[in-house]
Amino acid sequence: MVLDVSSIREDFPIFRRYPDLVYLDNAATTHKPRVVIEAIRNFYENFNANIHRGLYDLSQKATEIYEDAHEVVAKFINAYSWEEVIFTRNSTESLNLLAYSIGLNYLQPGDEIVISIAEHHSNMLPWMRIAELRNASIRIVRVDENGEMDYRELENIVNEKTKVVSITHVSNVLGVINDVKKIASIAHRVGAIVVVDGAQSVPHIPIDVKALDIDFLVFSGHKMLGPMGIGVLWGRKDILMDMDPPFYGGDMVKSVDIAIRDSNIVKKNIVLNDLPWKFEPGTANVADAVGLVEAIRYLIRIDLNNIDLHEKELARYTIKRLEEYNEKITILGSKDIAKKSGIISFVLQGLDPQVLAYMLSTKNIAIRAGFHCAQPLHRYLGLNKGSDRISFYIYNDYSDIDRFVDAIDWILKELGI
Repeated sequence: MVLDVSSIREDFPIFRRYPDLVYLDNAATTHKPRVVIEAIRNFYENFNANIHRGLYDLSQKATEIYEDAHEVVAKFINAYSWEEVIFTRNSTESLNLLAYSIGLNYLQPGDEIVISIAEHHSNMLPWMRIAELRNASIRIVRVDENGEMDYRELENIVNEKTKVVSITHVSNVLGVINDVKKIASIAHRVGAIVVVDGAQSVPHIPIDVKALDIDFLVFSGHKMLGPMGIGVLWGRKDILMDMDPPFYGGDMVKSVDIAIRDSNIVKKNIVLNDLPWKFEPGTANVADAVGLVEAIRYLIRIDLNNIDLHEKELARYTIKRLEEYNEKITILGSKDIAKKSGIISFVLQGLDPQVLAYMLSTKNIAIRAGFHCAQPLHRYLGLNKGSDRISFYIYNDYSDIDRFVDAIDWILKELGI
């Protein structure tokens, strides 16, 4: 194998506690290495304080740690500046922040927002809502029988009315990797803003926002060995500077000046803070930023290229094993490993996905069942009960797949399928 999985698993306390666990639900969340857990504990034990404005040593140190975290993330995705990195709670909050900021600043009645049928609800519902509020329209690009985007249809849909194109980099259901550089080229011809949902790509493949020529990227810490509760919104500085934030409160302003007459505000002057702080209101999640930094450093040591090769190797092996049941198991999306990530969704003929997932859980095998927050895609594919999904990461190996397939074989025999 590309990675030394047995050595890697030693870094994860969860596998010491549950040595028999086959964890194949990494697209939902990943486990945390000890260094991440210890980094969070160390912050709370030794550096806990609120950032900015505090003149005492702890506050100054916490501020330095938090600002350095922005720098680490910026270098990880090859951003132009650390000021372009905004910390949120997760990808969902990042996308909502973008939808409302872009909607308030740029969208007019009759404008159009382009998404694909394969989007996670988080990259669909916020745009649908802001379109309703601004009297704009949503245009949806379809995928073909392999789950690949119809780029010809995208070119036909994108026009002078298009203001935003928001697309997932990697489908969380089909595992298909979209050509976001090509998408950006098509969108930029008409001056549209390009938003990329990188929740399923940033943890697995090298990302260079400059090379991709995109305008915004979102991703979540918990899907890349980091803690739950922190996400990232990266955006081009020139656009961020021009945008007003959707959330207001402490620390996102430099000054607030109001004049009152007869209990009414008759004059106000609100000066927004510099980037990235104007998009980070309230008390910062410093501890989880520290954890995210350690997760990134851990991934860098392993090398994202190695992670990509490792997952493709596992996906190739899994598809080969599942094809042994080709009349009973249907794999969704492309089987071309070059076009896929380490996500494989499938349907076992005659069995509810929830039932399969439950039966696997009795063998201590963790997978995901249902619509995977992509119900429109499943309906489009004619799957009214959803699908089962397995997804790999650095601590998975062939033995996990073998146990999974052996359990499938047991279920087929038990149910007489």
